[in-house]
Amino acid sequence: MSTPPLRCEGLVFARGERRILDGIDATFAPAEVSLVAGPTGSGKSTLLHLLSGLLRPTEGTVFAGDAPISRWTAGHRDRWRRDVGVALQDPHLLPGLTALENVILPLVPRGEPLAELRRRAAGALESLGAARLAGEMSGALSGGERQRVGLARALVSEPGYLLVDEPTAHQDDGGVGIVVAALEAARARGAVVVASAHDPRLLEAGLAGRTLRLVAGRLE
Repeated sequence: MSTPPLRCEGLVFARGERRILDGIDATFAPAEVSLVAGPTGSGKSTLLHLLSGLLRPTEGTVFAGDAPISRWTAGHRDRWRRDVGVALQDPHLLPGLTALENVILPLVPRGEPLAELRRRAAGALESLGAARLAGEMSGALSGGERQRVGLARALVSEPGYLLVDEPTAHQDDGGVGIVVAALEAARARGAVVVASAHDPRLLEAGLAGRTLRLVAGRLE
């Protein structure tokens, strides 16, 4: 069964009297990469948090197909989020675990044998040119390495929804190419892929089916 699109209707997110997002209406389709561009502080990260169910909107609704996921209880929303891969600017890796162990974490609830989990996690790291990091403690990784491990963790379960925040911010030119290939592979298997993008190298990579610009809390 194909992944339903993600849709925002009248999405508002406010802190006090400040509206960070102000009336977002958008649909993000499966098998397409949507880039959300805009200056720092424009609300790109907040939009990804809302789309992934990590935040609830002040007003409006996020739908997955016809399901109003932003209105669901936390438990119901958490079950839906098993099909969501999220890679934030700070991947929040657990410092007491190796890179491989951090990537395994989303797979643990599936109850598969540990050898299978390790195999899949190793494959996700390899796809991002990070196989050599498998045994490294996450606290010892550089910013770019941490970012790739975080993306591998988001991709390891082959989620229907992939939401990534500035995925090339800490990458050299070679790393940008690897990240672009990983996002394209997710798109090719039918995932809904939404990435915030400030890096001109990502914006100019020819990856996006469309690019939306977020200005003053509104999408253009």
